[in-house]
Amino acid sequence: MSAYNPPTDPITVLHEDSDLLVVDKPAGLLSVPGKGEELADCLLARLEAGFPTVRLVHRLDRDTSGVMVFALTAHAQRDLGNQFETRKTKKTYVARVAGRLEPRTGEVDLPLIVDWPNRPRQMVCHETGKPALTGYKVMKASDEESRVRLFPHTGRSHQLRVHMLSLGHPILGDELYAPETADQYPRMMLHAEELRVNHPESGRGMSFRAPAPF
Repeated sequence: MSAYNPPTDPITVLHEDSDLLVVDKPAGLLSVPGKGEELADCLLARLEAGFPTVRLVHRLDRDTSGVMVFALTAHAQRDLGNQFETRKTKKTYVARVAGRLEPRTGEVDLPLIVDWPNRPRQMVCHETGKPALTGYKVMKASDEESRVRLFPHTGRSHQLRVHMLSLGHPILGDELYAPETADQYPRMMLHAEELRVNHPESGRGMSFRAPAPF
């Protein structure tokens, strides 16, 4: 992985109320602190400066951008955490992947587990992996690359990255799973475009969206 050099741009707030805070996470910024002082700067720490009660609900990989929801109360954190755990949330990502992905719609149903000797890499393992399911739909394609929407039904670590790699169409700019493309792109081409949750107080369905910057 390249040296940690997080962006300094202000964080865009997409929604705020007494229970929820929804932001557009920039690529290159950790969701939570890593080990060591040099990895202390992260989205959670930056938000705490303006929202002292902010609480983590889920994460995005460092090099993934897009919609993240945070709780502002203990009850909201429990409720939202349960929605993620029981798969009541709906997530949509946009990615640019290598080559022409065919067929244009499909699912990847491959169990995943950490690749211990090569952490933080994950890998497909039919013996000990945890179930992981991703739907996809091609939006635009050429022989060089395809633009796809990805719909993760589970939330395994690096799920979208490993599932696309397993199809032979890795996400472009991914230093970990497609290092041969990393120098050709300014970032990993993966963005959390939309997140749907139920409000922890009213139960009302809410959808938050941030267009892909690529």
